[in-house]
Amino acid sequence: MIRMLPRPEASLIMVYLSPLLALLLTLMSGFIMFTMMGIDGLLALEAFFISPVGDLYGFSELLVKAIPLVLIGIGLSIGFKANVWNIGAEGQLTMGAIFSGALAIFAYEVEGGWVLPAMALAGVLGGMLWAAIPALLKTRYNANEILTSLMLTYVALLFLSYLVNGPLRDPEGFNFPESRMFGDSGLLPVLLEDTRLHIGLLAAIAVAIAAWVMLSRTLIGFQVKVVGAAPRAAEFAGFREKALIWFCLLLAGGLSGLAGMIEVSGPIGQLVPQVSPGYGFTAIIVAFVGRLHPLGVCIAGMLLALSYLGGENLQIEMGLPQAVTGVFQGMLLFFLLACDVLIKYRFVFGSGKVQGAA
Repeated sequence: MIRMLPRPEASLIMVYLSPLLALLLTLMSGFIMFTMMGIDGLLALEAFFISPVGDLYGFSELLVKAIPLVLIGIGLSIGFKANVWNIGAEGQLTMGAIFSGALAIFAYEVEGGWVLPAMALAGVLGGMLWAAIPALLKTRYNANEILTSLMLTYVALLFLSYLVNGPLRDPEGFNFPESRMFGDSGLLPVLLEDTRLHIGLLAAIAVAIAAWVMLSRTLIGFQVKVVGAAPRAAEFAGFREKALIWFCLLLAGGLSGLAGMIEVSGPIGQLVPQVSPGYGFTAIIVAFVGRLHPLGVCIAGMLLALSYLGGENLQIEMGLPQAVTGVFQGMLLFFLLACDVLIKYRFVFGSGKVQGAA
């Protein structure tokens, strides 16, 4: 007989070391997977994890892909701390891209420093608007925010597809489903010459610092942690759960919308049918690998961004499908969850009463 019993106290060291252990297990599993496919495992891992960032341009591309993951991951991690499970960040990113992209298109011939800030505000509002729907359904009708936020993602993607095939399609674009390219005033300035690294990096750093200050130095941050760790204690303390649900969902929606604005005004430069390769879903893994801590999310964001670059590099150098990216992301999350189980529980073999067990 095998039983799982909760440990008296989880090891704090292992809580923070488990992402590294999960990464190590992912590398070992990747090596075995490539070897079984008849591919040199060491060469494949080098092509996946090392070659993409072997020069300055590659490292700058890593940061470009990490920016939206960090922004969304921070917003989600704050909600997850309070047991608010927003799974629809991809849709909120898409709505942020739509709102900010539409403004850039209508202001195509306008020149002025106000265009980018206005686009950022529009992106944030778009994401918050989309996150407000599951917040309303949760607080008024007790609808599950996991389902409502996830389903709204597909509504947002279909809405974007309608726009780029209809009202916002470039009339000079040879009937391709895309908008016209944004004007210079609607594009993010580049930080490093001859790269695509833009000032969105500064926004991600600022958001990470602000989130750390909020969680560690403010009352709202204290409420987030208490509601997540001890809901009954939060209730006795008079913390308003519904207000916190609104706060967490709107914050995550706003940051996701900002990430959408950064994507369309940075690397893409226009509205296309798919503005994200799945950053909103990958950011869920980022949040948990980063242990729901802003600094950890920044590190995890770079790790998961590397998985995108590595998947593209394997596709080019070895002809492997792009799905390798999802395989590595899934393995990383699986091993992290497995490590978490072993941190919180222990296996007991045999029958009979276990000493110290209730």
